[in-house]
Amino acid sequence: MRMIRTIVWAVLLIALVLFSVTNWTPVTVRIWEDLVWETRLPALVILSFLAGLLPMWLLHQAGRWRWRRRINALEAVTRQPSAALSSTQLDAAAQSGETPAT
Repeated sequence: MRMIRTIVWAVLLIALVLFSVTNWTPVTVRIWEDLVWETRLPALVILSFLAGLLPMWLLHQAGRWRWRRRINALEAVTRQPSAALSSTQLDAAAQSGETPAT
């Protein structure tokens, strides 16, 4: 899986370099009436890509962090020895009429 991810990033990087070489033209971006930004087209494309990628990447990292915490908490619970009988053991003992062994 890492190899595929590396290949995809390499292809994107090569495409970006080719795009940058062929489109190295100045662009004027009008943000507001009195705020104008003059830059090269590849810089605008890279900033737009990062503006879309960064929030989604942060959301993904937050989700992974949350799931990792949940998994660690559940693993910690399963590692603790249980002194009390579970509800299924109590139900089975009640149906058979015996007293559960502790």
